[in-house]
Parts: sequence; structure tokens; C-alpha cells
Amino acid sequence: MILPIIAYGTPVLKQMAKEITPDYEGLDELIDNMFDTMYEANGIGLAAPQIGKGIRLFIVDGSPFDDEEDMDDFVKIFINPKIIDEEGEEWNFNEGCLSIPDVREDVKRKPKIRIRYQDENFEEVEEVYDGVKARIIQHEYDHIEGVLFTDYLTPLKKRLLKRRLTDIAKGEINVSYRMKFPLKKGR
Repeated sequence: MILPIIAYGTPVLKQMAKEITPDYEGLDELIDNMFDTMYEANGIGLAAPQIGKGIRLFIVDGSPFDDEEDMDDFVKIFINPKIIDEEGEEWNFNEGCLSIPDVREDVKRKPKIRIRYQDENFEEVEEVYDGVKARIIQHEYDHIEGVLFTDYLTPLKKRLLKRRLTDIAKGEINVSYRMKFPLKKGR
């Protein structure tokens, strides 16, 4: 089932998400719905807060970047993740977000991460990622920490984007996927 994506300005996007346990009701269906939702919106990642769930869960599928890196099989589920190390010299990459449609900006991030998480069977995994894979994970991980990519922008950039962000929160934007807008009148 395709779920509505929560727009910029919704409080759950700025809150620290809570860990879940194996008995979290409906988890398999939720994960399936998240993949359906992400694919419908042409995304490469989706975090539970983006569909209104304040839990530490995100999914990724980097296959749209396969021509740049070996991403064809980079389809993963991250439950209760914790980035335990980031290293290297920060590099800029142009990022966007399904919760902030039609806004893209350069964001600096470290190129290499070590992450510990549980997979869909709640088996603990620790892995190292670099390049675009690390970038995708860092972006989605930020969502469960209550951080948006716009939080990394300079005060000037934020001021320049303020009107566009307000319009998104009000639903005054055309998107090709289902969304919920916190400030939309007549919802």
C-alpha cells in the first residue's frame, strides 16, 4: 500500500525516533508499504518518520545510481541503526528529500561510515560504507535523528529557501506522489 509522505514542517520530522523490538506490530507490512511508497515517489531512501512513524527504521535502494557506483544490489532495511564512526574529508553532494519536494542543495558529509543495525530478522549487523552508499545512509539516518538536510545549510541559504519551505508546508506545491502537509488549509 502506498502511504502519504509527510511534508516539511510536520513535527515528527524533527523528533528523535524510538527504537523498536521484534514484536513491533505489523513491521513486515510496514516495510513492504515503505518500499511501495518509496518506489512510487521515485526515491532512493525512506525513513519511518517520513510516513509519520517516529521509529528507528529506514530503507534504501541505490539502484538509480548504478551507473555511478556498484549500486545494483544496494537494497537494505535498517532497524535501530547507530552510525558508530564517520571518517574522511567532507565532500559536497547535491541532496533532495521526498519530504521537501523540488528543493535540492549541496550538503557536506564525510565519505566513509561504520554503522551497526538490525536487519529485518533483528539480526545485528555492522558494516562499512563509502561514497554514495554512505551518503544515502547518512541522509536517511538523519531522519531518525530528527535532522533534515536543510539543517546543514548556511543561515543565508535557509533565509533564501524560507518561502519555498513554507509553501511546501502549506501544500502549495505540485508533487506526483501522495503527501500530507501540516499547514494545508481545508485538509
